[in-house]
Amino acid sequence: MSLSFIKPGLLTTVQDLGRPGYQKDGIIVSGAMDARALRVANLLVGYDEDAAGLEITLLGPRIRFETDQLLALTGAHLSPTLNGQPVGLNRPVWVRAGTELAFGAPVAGSRTYLAVAGGVAVAPVLGSRSTYLRAGFGGLHGRALHAGDVLPTGALSAAGQLLLRHLRHGASPAGWGQAKWTPGPGLCPKPVRHPIIRAIRGPEYEDFSPGSQQDFWQQPFTVTAEADRMGYRLQGPPLERRSAIELLSSAVAFGTVQVPAGGQPIVLLADHQTTGGYPRIAQVITADFSALAQVAPGQVIRFEEVALAEAQALYLAQEQQLRALQRAVGFRRG
Repeated sequence: MSLSFIKPGLLTTVQDLGRPGYQKDGIIVSGAMDARALRVANLLVGYDEDAAGLEITLLGPRIRFETDQLLALTGAHLSPTLNGQPVGLNRPVWVRAGTELAFGAPVAGSRTYLAVAGGVAVAPVLGSRSTYLRAGFGGLHGRALHAGDVLPTGALSAAGQLLLRHLRHGASPAGWGQAKWTPGPGLCPKPVRHPIIRAIRGPEYEDFSPGSQQDFWQQPFTVTAEADRMGYRLQGPPLERRSAIELLSSAVAFGTVQVPAGGQPIVLLADHQTTGGYPRIAQVITADFSALAQVAPGQVIRFEEVALAEAQALYLAQEQQLRALQRAVGFRRG
């Protein structure tokens, strides 16, 4: 079972949930920018939520399925089609061998995730199939996918086989069929143009002047063109520290908001470094990582402060929704 790339798209890579456990050795976690979207896609095809899929950025590829396949698309709406006909997001889809998946203009969000039943079966590196582009390892030869690439896929699970059979039974003459049901908006929210990103105070929050603290929570910030999987550089009111004392390098994470000397913040993302020496004014909460990952250059965001207890409650609620989806898929029949 395999996928063939006719066109690669702007930036299409193999990603799973990353390779934790090696940061002490200077090796980043990496993985999907929008991990929730990938997890949902994998669950929708009845497979392990940490399986490898494709991360598709802004301008999507053109892919031919060489065998009958069960797939799901989640995350950004990049106008996907199967054999020229629009296909829905956030649901299992069966396709016949020879079917072609393509994408059009971005409608909402910036990253779509494609999961296939059985997962993308490239060789793991340090326990993960994620592509780390800067270091050139993981995924397929450590790089973005090219035209002519062929990706192997794994075997379907029992749940995946059952879904495939029922969707194939009700398929259209076009050679594919999709489920009529989708998860709720809590797991599959539509990306918005001006998202509000919730965060808690960072370790060096008190190092900033009262005016800068206020500006961080009340003023808009624009994501500049200096944006990639490592982080977004933001443009907004300069954030001033109370003193210019240099800091020792400290641990950073996905969603850490650092402020360099120029006062313009940087929010770190999936391919962030393991440590940093800039003051950390805030930390984006885990429940809002998806909203952050779907922001494109030129978009405006605002930050909203929440307490640690609320951040924890939001995370637990999201995990409960994922577990409920996992149980529900086992009872669905297309």
